[in-house]
This record gives sequence, C-alpha cells and structure tokens, in this order.
Amino acid sequence: MNKKILLLGSGELGKEFVIAAQRIGQTVIAVDSYENAPAMPVAHGFEVINMLDGDALDAIVAKHKPDFIVPEIEAIRTERFYDYEKQGITVVPSAKAANFTMNRKAIRDLAAKELGLKTANYRYATTAGELQKAVAEVGMPCVVKPLMSSSGKGQSTIKSEADIETAWNYAVEGSRGDVVEVIVEAFVKFNSEITLLTVTQNNGPTLFCAPIGHRQERGDYQESWQPARISDKDLYEAQDMAEKVTEALGGAGLFGVEFFLADDGVYFSELSPRPHDTGMVTLAGTQNFNEFELHLRAILSLPIFEIRLEKVGASAVILASENSNNPTFTGIENVAGLPKTDFRIFGKPTSRPYRRMGVVLTNDTLETDAAQVVEKAKSAAKLITVNS
Repeated sequence: MNKKILLLGSGELGKEFVIAAQRIGQTVIAVDSYENAPAMPVAHGFEVINMLDGDALDAIVAKHKPDFIVPEIEAIRTERFYDYEKQGITVVPSAKAANFTMNRKAIRDLAAKELGLKTANYRYATTAGELQKAVAEVGMPCVVKPLMSSSGKGQSTIKSEADIETAWNYAVEGSRGDVVEVIVEAFVKFNSEITLLTVTQNNGPTLFCAPIGHRQERGDYQESWQPARISDKDLYEAQDMAEKVTEALGGAGLFGVEFFLADDGVYFSELSPRPHDTGMVTLAGTQNFNEFELHLRAILSLPIFEIRLEKVGASAVILASENSNNPTFTGIENVAGLPKTDFRIFGKPTSRPYRRMGVVLTNDTLETDAAQVVEKAKSAAKLITVNS
C-alpha cells in the first residue's frame, strides 16, 4: 500500500507527519511558500507555491495526481478542495473540514449555532469601527483574533477603549490570506485550557487521546503537558462536544479540539483538522502512537486498536530572539545529557524574535506529577540558545 500524499504546508508539524509516512512506505510531496521548509528535506519531493493562488494549487494537483491532500496550515485556497474531492482525491479530513476551519467564522458558527455547543459570546468585525461596536456588545475584557491566522498570530486582549485601534491593526497584520475580518470573544473566566486530540476513522469509532494542558503567551503555546488534570464530568462533556463537531465536519484524521475549563463547565474554543502544536508532547513517548502516526493511520484507514497513555510528558518550546538567515544552536549537548529528556530542532532556515525553532520533550512514569515534568522541560529549553 503505497499512496501519494500532497502535503500543503511544510512546517515542523508537517515534518513529523512526513517522517511517520516514510516509516510505513508512503510517498509525500511537501509544499510551502518558501524553500527548505522543515518538511521538505525529509519528503520525496517538494514544490514552492503561494497556496492562496488557486491556479497554482490546481497545477500541482494536476502534476502530482495525489491519492491524498493533507493540509498542514490554514492559508490555502480551500474552496478548491471540493473540486479535488469530485476528481476522486481524498482531502484530509474532508474538503468541508478543511474549508470550514480555514477561517474561524465557519467553525464557530457551526459549533455555536448549528450544534449548540457552549462557546464564549462573540461578534465579527471587518473594520476598526465595527470592532468598536462589537467590543461594546460583548464587553471588556475581550479577545480579538483574525478569522484566518495560525499559532496565535494577530491575537490580543482588549482591556480598555485605548486598546481597540491597536488590536485591530495587530489583527490585520497577523491575518493570513485575503480575509480581513476578526472575531471578538467575551473573555471566559477559565481555570485552564486543554487540547483534546480526537481521531475520526473511516471504519471505526471516534477515539480520544488523554487531554493535553498548555500555557500560552502572545497567543502561542509555550509548554504543553499530558495528561492534563480534568474532572471526569468535564472530560465527558469535552469528548461529547469534540465528537459532535468532528462528525459534522466529516472524514477521517486527527483533529486538535481546544476547550476552556471554567467553574460553570466546558466551553468549546477552536478546532484544527490536523495535528496540533500542543500535541508535540506526544513525541515524548506519552502514548503508544504519537499524534502524527494517529493522523496517518486514520487517513490510510489502518485500524487503531486503542490509544494508550503510557507516560506523563511535557514539551517546552525553543524560541529565537533575533532575526537571522543562518540560525545556529548552542547548548544542545547540555540537554542531550539529561535523563528522560529529548529535543527536536525543526530546521527552519530563518529565525525572527519569538519564532518557534525547536522543542524540548520530557517524560516520566504515570505516577509523576505533571507539574514536575513541565518544570524540567522549561529548564531544559532554557539551556538551548538560538544564535543569529
């Protein structure tokens, strides 16, 4: 069984997906907007295109004739996916899932209005003036996010009237693609937030990984850990919501479904129809299959008997602090010598302040307090410096 996979987006998550695919003999063509993206060196071939250019996208699909199209990012001309499905190509998880989740409007309306899931109160805005009105309606503090972005880019919190114009400009700057629109969310007073990795299958039940906790700064995750502490009641509620929304989107694959845990229950936050950055903790050996292996197996309709939690684990990001066209790393040997610790350097050809360049992974036995494992990962990540 050798299938050809066209990977749209070739960052660090795509790289690990390609490695998983290579291990079981699949062919992958990695696509991104720049050369030497992390997944390209480990793939069978690569293409450099603007994925928001529908004609360019059509051209590489026609050239490679893939069995599967696997999106890794949001900024793609996803409406073309419906046509690729009609041509007999499997879009992962489905054309509907990829198209709906490309911008936050479709997925939020599906969750809140069609499926009745509990979400923060929200509005949309396409101008700074509309943003001001939306903020007045949902109240302050509130969170502003571009409808199309990734890894928290363009996200900010409005605490006073003075923040509104700055938040609008930052959201526009952080928006991907050609949609200039934001979602304004009332601030949920949550105690913690989790990612529930959810695996939908063509010929089997929906499966869930143990919940993953994470901490964010600047809208981007800094550490993640598995398992996250959560009550049985909240876990069942989150699993029920995740199953409803993934079933509505259709197809097979791994989804990263994010929730807020508050005193009054669980709130649906966001969904990605692909491996999730917080799920890199599964590279620490926390499960019998990591998130990339699960995504691949679901795509290929390989049966997944169970997802078994085997260790407590944590991930902590390695961030750049400067702009560089030739980043190098020091301190790796210090991390390599630590017990129950590993690391990944993504191989990004350039760096900029706060760009995620790698990750440190730690694990321990299931009896270990996750907070200890997180602190170990954070301390280890500080030992590696990205040099310009």
